[in-house]
Amino acid sequence: MTASGQNTLDYESLLENMGAGILIFDQSNKLILDNTAARHILGTNLVLIRSEGWSAFAMLIDAHPDEHMRASEIRAKAQREKQPVRFSMLLSGSFTPCWLSNFTGSNGQNLTQVLIDKPVWTALTELMSTFRSEARTAINNTNGHATFISKLLQNPPKNISVEQFGERAMGMVNLIPTEMYRLQLLIDLLHRLEIIRTGQLADIIEQTKKKIDLEDYLEDFIEELYEETLVDPSVDADEYRKRLKLDIDEDLYLFVPKTYLRNVLRDILRNAFMYSEPGTSVRVRVTSASQGRHIEFAITDEGCGIRERETERVFEPFQRARQPQVIREYGYGLSLYLTKAEVEAMGGRIWFESTEGVGSTFSFKLPAEHG
Repeated sequence: MTASGQNTLDYESLLENMGAGILIFDQSNKLILDNTAARHILGTNLVLIRSEGWSAFAMLIDAHPDEHMRASEIRAKAQREKQPVRFSMLLSGSFTPCWLSNFTGSNGQNLTQVLIDKPVWTALTELMSTFRSEARTAINNTNGHATFISKLLQNPPKNISVEQFGERAMGMVNLIPTEMYRLQLLIDLLHRLEIIRTGQLADIIEQTKKKIDLEDYLEDFIEELYEETLVDPSVDADEYRKRLKLDIDEDLYLFVPKTYLRNVLRDILRNAFMYSEPGTSVRVRVTSASQGRHIEFAITDEGCGIRERETERVFEPFQRARQPQVIREYGYGLSLYLTKAEVEAMGGRIWFESTEGVGSTFSFKLPAEHG
């Protein structure tokens, strides 16, 4: 398109300077156009593609061990559906995302265009860096506990009773399950992060959502909560039972995956218990909201609260408040980021109110399913 008084766009220059690689093949399968990015991404492969055309490029696609469609099928699908088809190919050990589309040139020829993007590894690097650091800490701590126990057994201290010796050894033994629990928690959090960062979350939620009677669901959820570790293996589950107060309206229904609702509730409750003193209450209030269009959950604790200057970091990944009450507890700064992503993927929203030294209320809404 041109506008009066303006120069016509230089399309060749535009394509040449794009950040993504461009390849265009004519109807005789000859490569008729490539750009700087394509030359950088494909390297010496482009020499063969220029010589052999589409067949050489198809060999690169078909070398991908996990691709369900071969090059010919991708091309046929793009032609049949009249829209771009996404695929990936293996280049120098890296899965490279691509798009293929068909269009008609100015001379009436049927042309095939391939867009080759550069892989972005930031999310994977961030994930693996966190895992390496935390796993190394857990492994070193566990090895340290095991070594101490071994030395204690080989050279029992003199002048202490059998009971005192047993208590000292058991004290170290009991630290090992705690380290393993924390490592397993991190693995679970990183798996959820992988699903979000790789774009799988929306499809999984669509495939697994079910109608939930919230009164029955929360009754079962709380029973399960008492049978498993929520904060730390050293904390008796009865402590949660004594502190948790549930108040739910009747006849409330959702249409969401049970697993993801459980994730969200567990994450918020874990923080509520972890960052408040033993003996204080944690209240869960579930009500109808927005004139029946939504169901609202509100989890209130009497904990340390959040400093005003820290509020913008609450839902950011790998971020933790710098308050002493927070730093003294273990944590990865991931759970509320995951919770926010999962709530929004289920069609809801999440927010919080907090006063330092008084406590916090984390609330989220989800669309109601009428019973």
